Amino acid sequence: MNVSALWTALCVCMCGAATACSGKKPGNNSGRFVNATLVRINEYLSAGYKKGVRPVRDWRQSTTVAIDLMVYAILNVDEKNQVLTTYVWYRQQWTDEFLVWNPEEFDDVKQISIPTANVWVPDILINEFVDVGKSPDIPYVYVGNDGLVRNYKPIQVVTACSLNIYNFPFDVQNCSLTFQSWLHTTKDINITLIRTPEEVKEDKNVFMNQGEWELLHVLSKYKQFSVDSNEYYAEMKFHVVIRRRPLFYTVNLLLPSIFLMVMDIVGFYLPPDSGERVSFKITLLLGYSVFLIIVSDTLPATAIGTPLIGVYFVVCMALLVISLTETVLIVRLVHKQDLQSHVPQWVKHLVLEKATILLCIRNKKFCPLLSQGSDLPLYKENNMNTGGSSAVRCNHHSCEGSRDTGRNLGLGMTVRDTSPPVMDSILHEITSIRQFIEKKDESREIAKEWLQVGYVLDVLLFRVYLLTVLAYTITLGTLWSVWQIA
Repeated sequence: MNVSALWTALCVCMCGAATACSGKKPGNNSGRFVNATLVRINEYLSAGYKKGVRPVRDWRQSTTVAIDLMVYAILNVDEKNQVLTTYVWYRQQWTDEFLVWNPEEFDDVKQISIPTANVWVPDILINEFVDVGKSPDIPYVYVGNDGLVRNYKPIQVVTACSLNIYNFPFDVQNCSLTFQSWLHTTKDINITLIRTPEEVKEDKNVFMNQGEWELLHVLSKYKQFSVDSNEYYAEMKFHVVIRRRPLFYTVNLLLPSIFLMVMDIVGFYLPPDSGERVSFKITLLLGYSVFLIIVSDTLPATAIGTPLIGVYFVVCMALLVISLTETVLIVRLVHKQDLQSHVPQWVKHLVLEKATILLCIRNKKFCPLLSQGSDLPLYKENNMNTGGSSAVRCNHHSCEGSRDTGRNLGLGMTVRDTSPPVMDSILHEITSIRQFIEKKDESREIAKEWLQVGYVLDVLLFRVYLLTVLAYTITLGTLWSVWQIA
């Protein structure tokens, strides 16, 4: 072996001995982190740390987890499936007794961020979770030198909520978010608030209030419950109280319905003896049916209840049907027909006397019918081609006279019993014409009586209908006003 070979072997042995003495493996680049304080703290804290064990030195001592909740946005309220989707800022803090260091030994560093996967995290969940939201992954937590671990993260929460839609669109919903440890009892993990309940209730600084829902307040309540009377669990329940802004639904649902109902009331001022009112009200009924078809997708639907506004639409439809039915009956009553009989006396008494006084109707057209001596002579004129006084007395009930009126025809001449057949035929035709005219006048008088009865009944039913609509409107308006104020 030559000298060069021995020198090479000696150098290799010396390098290996130096590496072994320094405790470093060949190829290790740890020299880059010699002066990195955060790396030294991380290595110091992770040395021998067990993230699967609750971080207390005395196992009898429970770990207190302080939580906080701030609502950022209301994303969706699904009334049909009874699901609320919110975006919240969730914060939780606890003390890890194994993550403690002296800041003086590490350049006065008092807090660092380390991966969440490397530390113990409490198993606090939301009981109302029904789906995993699209929440961003925050992989770090803050750790203070005193062992205080702060885990702050935004969460999209999809939770089940009992939604009450009876007051729609003036409804207020109260949905709860219950935070509790799924496994650990109060002996291991207890829950408290970071802030006071008053601060949590009135905090709306981060809430985006430009959507359909308005955040009223967030109530918090701590409670302990037991499943088997031996083990007690701690829970912190947040009640998120939100209110719907009703302007959109008022403009698009309530106002069109109110306009159609006002037009139905205006339609009563059309003459009841004309067919225009029936056509007008049928058109309104068809228009309201189309309106209900359009708004059916807007109304919330659940299997356990119907909103009051849906009942309102149904009642409005029923009122339109009642209005149309009343119009049809009145038109049928006042329609002129030859086969109509006289108005019964009790109808005259109740409708044309009592009802007119009750309704404060003062109209001259009712005066002839309100008196008992309303049977006025229909004809006071001379008959055709008659110069003397006629022996015929006519009224609208009967015609008294004789077919022998021809005895006094002409200029005081007396017609003999043996008058020519042509004269008898003429007298017979005149008598037939007179009877026909009397019958037509009688039918006209009957139609006039029924027309007056129809007008009075129309006014009566119209006022009853108007009072019903006003009472219904005032009741709903009062209820919705109270709900909106509350």
